[in-house]
Amino acid sequence: MAQPSFDPPRKDALRALLDDPSSHTRDGLLRLFAQESAAAESFLKELVSGQNRLLASHARWFLDELNLGDPVEAFRTFIRGLNYELETGSLLMARTVYKDVDLPACASRLDEIAARCRELIAEPCSAREKCRIINRVLFHDYEFHSNLEHYSDPENSFLHRVLQRRKGIPISLCIVYLLVARRLGFALEPVGLPTHFVMGCFLEERPFFIDAFDGGTLRTREEMMVRFKLYQTTAGNFLAPTPLREVLCRSCRNLVNHYTAAGSLERAKLFARFVEDFESAHPRFPA
Repeated sequence: MAQPSFDPPRKDALRALLDDPSSHTRDGLLRLFAQESAAAESFLKELVSGQNRLLASHARWFLDELNLGDPVEAFRTFIRGLNYELETGSLLMARTVYKDVDLPACASRLDEIAARCRELIAEPCSAREKCRIINRVLFHDYEFHSNLEHYSDPENSFLHRVLQRRKGIPISLCIVYLLVARRLGFALEPVGLPTHFVMGCFLEERPFFIDAFDGGTLRTREEMMVRFKLYQTTAGNFLAPTPLREVLCRSCRNLVNHYTAAGSLERAKLFARFVEDFESAHPRFPA
């Protein structure tokens, strides 16, 4: 399904912002245009061919920055931009393989899941109670589950396919969970372990952790240390929040491995390039 175009009032608002010299405004527009790339490309190209030369110049700059005709370069531009946002980054990553990803449909599905959670949350509600409600909605009502049978299937790593198929691997199920929680105003953090991926809730005196690959099981810090044998090493604090750049980079690393295992060496090389881009911009998070 094609992405909708911007309506006239929205176009007028965007035209008024295109020449704003503020870096904050430009970054915001870049993120918006990246999220709604098909509509943005049409809108910006319309301005480029219009009679207003100033607006045409600004529109051309955004087209060049986003490389909207080339999803690979759009994702690399996002990586180099250093202004990471999980949903935008996940969908831009997906477009490098699936150019026609329906971005609004993905956002609508996440909105729908969050709306169902919101219906069930009766404030005051503890953080643990909110997690149990999200667990009920995600893993019971919508039947999201771990793809143990085909763990190395590359489709497990792409947000739109996880939303469509309702199955994935630890990191991709956590991304869905985090994006739903964010819509609820519920602050959870990604937590990357050496051999697994979970989420942490640090809102209460004693933090706890959520394992989306295990149906949203809640675990204490002590249970995590024992279950994942973290007590055997002192190399790093593995239960600390993981930066968003590393969440996205780790997804790319997974795809290098999964495409290599599938014999898709060109795609493995593509995602290895993305890993290099991330690591050239930032020191690698301790493994």
